Amino acid sequence: MQLPDVAEDQAVATVHRAMEIGINHYETARGYANSEELLGRALKGFDRSRFFLTTKITPKHYQNYRKYIEESLTRLQTDYLDNFDLHGINNDEQLNYTFMKGGVLETVRKAMSEGLIRHLGFSSHGPLEIILKTMETGEFESVNLHYYYFNQRNLQAIKRAGELKMGVLIISPTDKGGQLHKAPQYLMELTKPYHPITINLRFCLSNPEVTTVTVGAAHPDEFNPHIEAAKYSGALTEGEQEIIERLNLQYKKLGGTLCTLCHKCLPCPEQINIPEVLRLRNLALAFNMVEFGKYRYKMFENADHWFWGKKATFCTRCNECLPRCPERLNIPDLLAQAHAIFSLDKGKRKWSD
Repeated sequence: MQLPDVAEDQAVATVHRAMEIGINHYETARGYANSEELLGRALKGFDRSRFFLTTKITPKHYQNYRKYIEESLTRLQTDYLDNFDLHGINNDEQLNYTFMKGGVLETVRKAMSEGLIRHLGFSSHGPLEIILKTMETGEFESVNLHYYYFNQRNLQAIKRAGELKMGVLIISPTDKGGQLHKAPQYLMELTKPYHPITINLRFCLSNPEVTTVTVGAAHPDEFNPHIEAAKYSGALTEGEQEIIERLNLQYKKLGGTLCTLCHKCLPCPEQINIPEVLRLRNLALAFNMVEFGKYRYKMFENADHWFWGKKATFCTRCNECLPRCPERLNIPDLLAQAHAIFSLDKGKRKWSD
């Protein structure tokens, strides 16, 4: 649960409501402003055996890792962490900080031997290839990644996690999964009789490999669509499948300009994240998710390895991507169109390393 922009009394009330309805996993990170302190105060007084606690620290802080682990324990007012994630293994550099001599893995293993940490996982906002590479090291018990109806790129990693008997936590399905807490009316109509949040959560949880999802509620009244999703388990119901098919049909609007997100267009010599730009274009045109597109597009050039890539205006029309595209899309034109739809002033990050 990430509550850095929420007043303390509201944060505490939200956590208490979560405990009341049976939510038993709370996930935060050192980099989420004062979230650890808020969560520690909110959970104080509850039976520690009733909930699981996860926090995360980025591998680049390897020189101070033991100190930071101890600080997190103090802020969270706990003697141990049920789960600890290396936060943001998004590229080979972060992976090197993890496995090098004197790196974070050595520090974490020592903390585990002392009972400060019970289980070890990692989170990633990086490419599928980096996620799979990290999973294959065999050092982790769980993976924390992006996967939603509107972004299914990491399905292969989820399936592999099942084979490796790793836990899977879905990052921010409500916010990063499409800003579904403020979904456009058009999308709301498409998912009736359910809220888009409910359908997206059921889509995620219908995968048997998925262990848990983060809710991301910031107010005690925001749990209802999530509670609705928890009423069912296992495969999608017939009604839910019909809604997913309804959503799938929306992509026909794009005709011959639909990007299938195969990623074969990469690498781009100008470092444009072509598949992500065109994914946001897909969503804007198929589901009227323009505001979500703007929210994500402004992060390009503004979030380092957490959300890589430059804006589409850096396209020089070198056309290197064109012969690699199996759909024969006019990628430079589509990038220009996407930029016109999403262009806005730069925003600032809401987290830190």
